[in-house]
Formats: sequence, C-alpha cells, structure tokens
Amino acid sequence: MEAAVGYEKELNSHVQRERAAVKLSSKIGELLYDKGIELVLFRNHLTDVTISEILNLHEYARKVVHKPIDIETTADLAEELLKMDLAPAKIDIGKLASEWLAEGSNYDSKATFLGDKLKGFGAAENDGSQPPRDVILYGFGRIGRLAARELIKQAGKGQQLRLRAIVTRGSSDKDIIKRASLLRSDSVHGAFKGTVVEDLENKSLIINGQIVRMIDASNPEDVDYTAYGINNALVIDNTGVFTDRTALSRHLQAKGVSRVLLTAPGKEIPNVVYGINQGTLDIANEKIYSAASCTTNAISPILKVINDEFGVVKGHIETVHAYTNDQNLLDNMHKSSRRGRSAAINMVITSTGAGAAVTKVIPDLKDKLTANAVRVPTPNGSLAIIAVELNKTTDVATINNAVRKASLEGDLVNQIFYSYDPELVSSDIIGNTCCSVYDSHATIVSPDGKNAILYTWYDNEFGYTKQVIRMAKYITKVRRLIYY
Repeated sequence: MEAAVGYEKELNSHVQRERAAVKLSSKIGELLYDKGIELVLFRNHLTDVTISEILNLHEYARKVVHKPIDIETTADLAEELLKMDLAPAKIDIGKLASEWLAEGSNYDSKATFLGDKLKGFGAAENDGSQPPRDVILYGFGRIGRLAARELIKQAGKGQQLRLRAIVTRGSSDKDIIKRASLLRSDSVHGAFKGTVVEDLENKSLIINGQIVRMIDASNPEDVDYTAYGINNALVIDNTGVFTDRTALSRHLQAKGVSRVLLTAPGKEIPNVVYGINQGTLDIANEKIYSAASCTTNAISPILKVINDEFGVVKGHIETVHAYTNDQNLLDNMHKSSRRGRSAAINMVITSTGAGAAVTKVIPDLKDKLTANAVRVPTPNGSLAIIAVELNKTTDVATINNAVRKASLEGDLVNQIFYSYDPELVSSDIIGNTCCSVYDSHATIVSPDGKNAILYTWYDNEFGYTKQVIRMAKYITKVRRLIYY
C-alpha cells in the first residue's frame, strides 16, 4: 500500500512540475515576441525547447550549478517579468530564481525583488534608438547557412541584426531553388524551423517573412548594396577565399558596406575569440575582423581558465576533427598531403594552426604550445585534447571546479558548457550553443599534480557560428541589455 501511495505522490508531483513548465514555456514566448526579452536558464537557451527539456535544465541547475531552483519559482518570476515595462534584454531566469530563493525574505514580493535586480532595464531608460544593422552573407556554405538560420531566428529578439542579402556566384532560378533547399534541410542539423519561399521574380528568398536578396557577384567590390536599400552593413565573409586585409578590404569598396567579419583565421587583421579578447579591439576605427577558427574558439576558453588559475608552462593540443569539404569523399588528387584520401573511411593526420592562433588571443601562451589534428569519419562534432604542464600542482577536482565556475560566472559563460555526463559522445554535442563543451569526467591529472590532460568537445559548425554572431553584434554595437 505504501509503495502505491509513493508512486501516486511522485507521479502527481511530476505532473505539477510539467504544468509549471507549460506555464513557463508560454511566458517565454510572450516575453520574446511581445517585449523582445529572451530568457535563458543558467545560460542555456529556453526558446524552441520542449517541456521535458525545460525540466531537465532545472536538473542541470541542481547538478552543475549547485542551485536547487524549482520550476514553480521560475514560472512565477517569468509571469512577473511580463507585467514590467522592460527594454529588450537577455535575462537569466535561473540566476534570478536562485537569488530569489536566497534573498526573497528581504522583499515583500517578487515584483519588488525584480524591480531591484533589474534596475536600469526599464523601457523608459532605454529608448531603443540604436537602429538595426543590415547583414550581408558573402558565401552560403556550411557556416553561411547556419548563420542565416540564426540571424532569421533572432530577428524578433531585439538583437538588432537583420539579414538583408546573400551573395553567391550564380543567381539563376535553379541556383536560388537549390540554395533554398539547402537552407530548409540539413543532414547534420536537421530541418529549418521556419518557412523559406523562393521569390524568383525578385531574386529573393522570403524567410520567416523577411525578404533576403540573392545577389550574383564574382568580386566583392562589384556590388552596389544601396541599390537594394542596404546601408551601413556588416559583411560576414564565409567563402574562405579572402583572408588577408588587402583582399577583405575589397568588400569595403562596395557601396553600403561599413564592416567586414571573416569566418576563418585572418592575416594582418585582429583575430578574436569572443569572450576573451574582444575588449582589446578599437571598434571605432577598425573595420575588418576575424572570428578565428572553430578549433581556436574551442580551446581558447579552457586554456584561458587553466592559464589564469594554474599557469601553463607548455602544452600540446591534438584535435580530433570532423571531416570538411576541403577533403575528398573518395581517393583523388589533392594539393595537401593525406587529404586526398577518402574522408568517409579514413582517419587522416593533418595540420592545424590553432596552437599558434591561440597566442593571438592569449599572448601569454606564445611559444608554449604545439598542435596537430586528425580528421575522422564524422560529418560534424570535434574534440580537442589539451595536454599541459602546469606551474602549480593541482588535482582533477580543483581543475574541474575552476572550469565549472568559469562556465557559470564571468566572461566565458556563453563559451564554456560544463558537461557532467559520463556517457558523452560526439553526437551529443551537436547543436550546443557554446564553442567549448568541457568533458569533466575525462580530466586526467598526473600523480605529481603538475601535468593535466583536458578534453573539450565542440560543434565545429554551430558552436562556432554562435561565436560569429556574438562577434557581429559586438562590432556593430547592437548588443542588448544582459542579466547573467
């Protein structure tokens, strides 16, 4: 009898949590589309997630964040946020919930509490006069299409970036139809959660109601974007063809362009891992930037934490990287060694410039790192193995706690995802919004505490694209208010 009562009690408790999660989900949508306020839960996105995923994120808060928040509290706080006259913002409802549970006795109501915590977030104090910035995608490959998805998805969040044009070689009806199909369906990332309509007469795609011009150009300087009503635009170059200042400056010769962002390592221009060294930029005068590489974005956050906390004497990074379009599907001629062998059935040793690139982001690591790469037969999802000798002796728990703390507070909360899953494999991290997914169960420290081996996973397509978008917002000065 007791077992039956316990069963019913637990089931009823779960149903009540589901009801609260439904309420929270409803408020998330209303806040997003009515007020331009995006809610996250300890940095994890809450839009386009299921009720079960919302409940699982609360479990994540208990295990990783060590904040035993409850779904009822987060739902109630979201309801109160709807009543407030707030400017567009990104707000961590998990952080607010944990603070309410710790400090709530000091306030007479949740409304008073939120008013105190969100001082300066009022719509009257932030007139929203910053105009939206036009974005042009130059190239429409793997990164370009993911960037398009993100820019379109974020249009209703008050983030002030709007996709206006996509430049490719070829804009025939057949080309536009094919590119629309590739945007709708993706073998790795799944179907686009939206509508894509080909407007062949006007050489455009209408994506979730947003008109995006499809422009045919062979040279960056050939396009007059002002003819399409595009001005003061940011060009995101994802072709991989133009990689130095001289070549990328050709974009600035086109009418309507004011900034250029390269989605690859660049020469003679600032290479940036957002979250680490964007603060060193002269964004008032510099017009060309690089978002570095996916691997540099994956390893730099972890290396920064480790170097800051323990000091790195020297180290080696080995990346186990998904194959890319630069490799052959079947054995054939290739300009690079080994890359001509079939990517689908071989592990291929190749080089990576990520070790040297990290020193542009973290100068203190200059001449301390070596790096190499192995391409493996997976289409996406990569792993960096970081072996370092440390100045300070330490242990697994201390290292893991340092990374966990960095993933929850400070400048790297959007870059590091702390995984406590002992069964983590590469397919699990596909779609993760962080550029670095730290595998806490894989950490190894030598008996003398001076050497450590760290494992960090990364979605080398989507995780990197999120960093590109963050960088784009920063250099165009359109970032929203944030409460983390």
